[in-house]
Amino acid sequence: MRTALVIGTGLIGTSAALALAGRGVTVHLRDHDPASARTAAALGAGTDTEPEGPVDLAIVAVPPAHTAAALAAAMRAGAARGYLDVASVKGGPQRQLEAMGLDLTAYIGTHPMSGKERSGPLAAGADLFEGRPWVLTPTRTTDTEVLNLALELVAVCGAVPVVMDADAHDRAVALVSHTPQLVSSMVAARLEEAEESAVRLCGQGIRDVTRIAASDPRMWIEILSANPGPVADVLAGVAADLDETVRALRSLQSADEEKRRDGATGVEDVLRRGNAGRARVPGKHGTAPAAYETVVVLIGDRPGELARIFADAGRAGINVEDVRIEHATGRQAGLVQLMVEPAAAPALAAALRDRGWSLRTG
Repeated sequence: MRTALVIGTGLIGTSAALALAGRGVTVHLRDHDPASARTAAALGAGTDTEPEGPVDLAIVAVPPAHTAAALAAAMRAGAARGYLDVASVKGGPQRQLEAMGLDLTAYIGTHPMSGKERSGPLAAGADLFEGRPWVLTPTRTTDTEVLNLALELVAVCGAVPVVMDADAHDRAVALVSHTPQLVSSMVAARLEEAEESAVRLCGQGIRDVTRIAASDPRMWIEILSANPGPVADVLAGVAADLDETVRALRSLQSADEEKRRDGATGVEDVLRRGNAGRARVPGKHGTAPAAYETVVVLIGDRPGELARIFADAGRAGINVEDVRIEHATGRQAGLVQLMVEPAAAPALAAALRDRGWSLRTG
């Protein structure tokens, strides 16, 4: 691939453009808001001038509601040898293009499974897709050359290609992306009118659950409007679990011992099924999730403290598999949770204590 046209210079479009431009591809940028294209160009994502002729690949990175129209306009103009979109839903745009009577041999639907709570070109980065799945949903007629162009884009962006049927993709993202957004937002909404004394008690659990609730509502309305059926199906299952859990919790309040036992069984059932589901979430490098031991270290909120703790772990010959930081309320300090292989935990704890770090249990 030598030339590309990115239509839509938001987070995803600009990030892909940055990755391509970084590999020497001539990237042309187009957006309904010229200021957005100019911003992306200023970041080094390419040029906001129009290409003189057809490019190798046109990448449509506009909201799902406008994806089919933008693709159709580019295809009718003969803008490229191959066309793909990066919309978060795939079945709808594909059916819309088919209904328009367009030749889809030069088209492939795609969806990079990566993003941020922030949107726009200023949030973009060439490394946004590193190690992330990038779904490809070729039609029955997609040309091999176009598939190869899409695979080249995925490789340049450092992502992992996953080939799926378009409707299967939409059902999958309803479960693993769209429903979590709504559930996170619904939990966060409980905080809006909560007493300040309750909000001050927020810890890492509520921060984890509500992190993605900070996402742009306008963006999510567009996404959910393009995939409402599959999301509603998943939420119906969640609602059934909620109803049963509420019933079980009410039973736990009963003076009747048998009802309390039934209530405890009901709550335990949903917790155990949650354990089983969580265990299926892929772990490091997409492998089966591993059980790590956590070493918890008290750390001051000062420059260089994280670098120092990682350096001390490195000197001890310990590989930190994952890390979390829990900030202490009202204090210039926090707890760093270092996840390591179980056999390495005692050695790491001893090494950090020797170097003056204060460790906490749990």
